Amino acid sequence: MKAEDIREWDNVEIRARLGELREERFRLRFQMGTMQLENPKMLQHIRRDVARLNTILRERELSEKSTEAALPPETEE
Repeated sequence: MKAEDIREWDNVEIRARLGELREERFRLRFQMGTMQLENPKMLQHIRRDVARLNTILRERELSEKSTEAALPPETEE
């Protein structure tokens, strides 16, 4: 999953994918605890994907705030 591809998604898609990854990480952690996990690197990949998604959501949140701050305040007349 590349960041440039994720940036094309809307926030709803990103949040849905975050939920899926968290569920998958939960299942993989159980498998790891019972020594049934075939590929331990999967946990690392999922953790990084979650961080990447959260970073992009945060970037969008900060850019929205900066555009709001750049707008001149409305004056009541």
